[in-house]
Formats: sequence, structure tokens, C-alpha cells
Amino acid sequence: MMILRIRSRDGLERITVPDPSSATVATIRSLIESHLGVPTDAQTLSLDPSLLLQSKSSAAPAIDPSAPLSTLPVSHGSILYLSYPSDLRRAAAATPTPPLFTPAGSFGRKKMTIDDLIARQVRVARQESPHCSTASFDRDAANAFQLYAADTLAFSVKRAGFLYGRVDEEDHSVAVDFIYEPPQQGSEDVAALFRNPDEETLVEVIAASLGMRRVGFIFTQAVGRKAGTAEYTMSGREVLQAVEMQAEGGISEWVTAVVKLEVAEDGASDVHFEAFQMSDMCVRLFKEEWFVTEFGEDDDPRVSRMKKDVVVGGKDMKEVDNDFFLVPVKISDHQGPLSSSFPIENRIITASPKALKTHLDHTKHLPFVKRISDFHLLFLLARYLDVNADIPALGECVQKQLPIPDGYQFLIESLAAAAAAD
Repeated sequence: MMILRIRSRDGLERITVPDPSSATVATIRSLIESHLGVPTDAQTLSLDPSLLLQSKSSAAPAIDPSAPLSTLPVSHGSILYLSYPSDLRRAAAATPTPPLFTPAGSFGRKKMTIDDLIARQVRVARQESPHCSTASFDRDAANAFQLYAADTLAFSVKRAGFLYGRVDEEDHSVAVDFIYEPPQQGSEDVAALFRNPDEETLVEVIAASLGMRRVGFIFTQAVGRKAGTAEYTMSGREVLQAVEMQAEGGISEWVTAVVKLEVAEDGASDVHFEAFQMSDMCVRLFKEEWFVTEFGEDDDPRVSRMKKDVVVGGKDMKEVDNDFFLVPVKISDHQGPLSSSFPIENRIITASPKALKTHLDHTKHLPFVKRISDFHLLFLLARYLDVNADIPALGECVQKQLPIPDGYQFLIESLAAAAAAD
């Protein structure tokens, strides 16, 4: 006997194959029809998860119905991906003539139909299209973030940050130009942020002076997280943190980036970036406080728990497969207007005025405005200069690449020299 998991756009379900040694893919299709109610002629089965992505479904190779099950790379507990017309199961489950009924003790209250009750239910389904068309990441900023996770932290604990950049109002794309890393403590499962309102005010002032704003959230996944990492994209904890940030973000194009280390069968490793939006329904459920926010050691990381039943694939349940909440976003890269060579805030080795002296010495060959065109450097200066006057003035020069006034250049060089003399 073998249990196979069948993942469709309606969720994750299971079928039992009594005699896997003699079964074929046609046997699996028949079991799906009898147990899940999807006719064989409406099924498309694949080993490729992209079958469930609308934009890539046509490229996912379907499994030959005549193929013996023993020839496929599947075993007990494996996942097969199933696609079928989206309204098929809803149509089969529909009640032809919803009866009227009057609740006991209603005494003249308006009668309710089954349709009225269904309208009051919360239904969770996949959102096919994101509100953000593309998320492009500045190469230097992305590289600085992943290098710290790989070289210093060895992907042993999670690391997180806020994405800042520009939103194109016409095509609804996002360009990420720098990453701010708040004070935090990472573990295998959680990046606990110790948010500092005063510090974040400085970040917002710098971003505004550069013509930028907060556009998203980024986090790494630790290599030691719970077993079964190939079976889910985000854990319940990660979904909850991501939707909290998106709800706070206040823009429809808000994007969440996930950075993880992928290890191939030959042992070679590669850092991989993915971008998502949390679905509109996910944001609604968070705002209405449906999510269970406490987590236990034995909780299944692949699902999010709800305080009340929601309808998923025609079934009432309190656990929702996290994939239902994720809307993939196309990802690209660009060379933005800022560098990311200055030491980054809130890391093990902290930035200091001495680092400013070193940085200025290493960039002597550049115009002064280029030498300070780095968010992390401006963030350090914001601790010493007037945040209401000096920082906006410097930020405008950086944004427009204008010459830095002599007074500001003297002030910055003096700060660096004083630190070096200590």
C-alpha cells in the first residue's frame, strides 16, 4: 500500500494506492476520480509544481497515463500535481435548488437561503495575479544581503530587512535600491525584529530625500529549519510575519522576498531569490484577526492555523496550506543609483565614524557625491547631522547627483578625521 499526496489549486489531499507494484498512472487517475470527484478526462497530472501556476502550466510536462507507477520517481508520501477546470468541483458540489428555512425562534426575521449562508462564509482560493508586475533588485544591495547570510551567518539563522526603492505607477513594478536591516535576533525559525521608531524615522527621512519609499520585506530561510523544506515555500510563522509587514506597508505593490540556500545532489550550493505577494484574502484574514498567532514545536510548518473554519476546496477547515496565500512575482535585477559598500547597520560588526574615514580614503578617485551615494553611509551621518535640514539636503544632492556644497564636504571629512584620530 502507498499513500500519495495530490496537490491542486484546491489544496493538498491524499489517495491510497492498494497495490503500487502493478499500478499505472491510469490507476491513479481512476482513484482521483472516485475519491476526489475529478473525472479522468478533466485531469492533468504532473511531477512539476509549475503545473499549478497559471503563467507556466502549459510548460509543465504531463505524466503518460499508461506509464507504470514503478517507473516514476515517487514513493510513499510523494506529491503529484493535479490540474483541472477551476469550476469543476464547485459545480459538482452545488445544490440545484437551495431550500428556504426559518431559524428556530426567528419570529419574523428574514428567511435565509443556502446561498445567503454561503455568502457569509470565508472562502480561501488561489489568487492568480499579483498587484506587482515585477520586482527588480539592485545587484549590490541584494549581494550585500545574501553575502552576510552566507559568509557570516552560514544560513544557520534567519535574517530580515525592509526593502526601499521606487514604484512605477504605470506598470506597477517595484525597483528595490537599498535594504535596511533593523535590530534583530535570528534563530532557525524566527527573525525577531526589535523595531526602533527613532531609527526607522531616520531611515524614512533618508529614503524620502532620495525619492524612495518602503516597498517590501525580505528574509532568509535557515538551512536547519524543519524537515520537509522541499514541500513548502513559507512556514506558518513566515506567512504571518510577511502578511503583517504587507498590511503595514500600505501599498498594493508591496513585495516579500525569500532568500534561501539550495544544495544540489552533487553538493554544489547556490543562493536563490524568490518574490511573492501575500494574497488579498491573506491580508483580509490577518486584519480581521483570523490567524492563530501562537506556534508550538509540533505544528505543521506547511499550514497556517485559523481561529474559525474557512472554506478551502469546498471543505470547512481551520488549517490552510500556505501556498494558497502566496502570489508569485516576477523577479529581475538592475544597477541602481546607490552603492552598498559601506558597513551595514545592526550587524555583528557595526558601522562607525572610523569606517567613514576608511571609506572616503578608498573612494578618493570619485566625485564627492559618488563617495557618499550609499544609504548605509547616509544612515551613519544621520546620527551626527541635523536630520531635518542636513540629511534632506545631502539626500537631494545624491538623488540628483549634484555637487556636495563645500560646507557639508568639510563637515563630513572633519567627522571622519576626528574619528580616525581617536
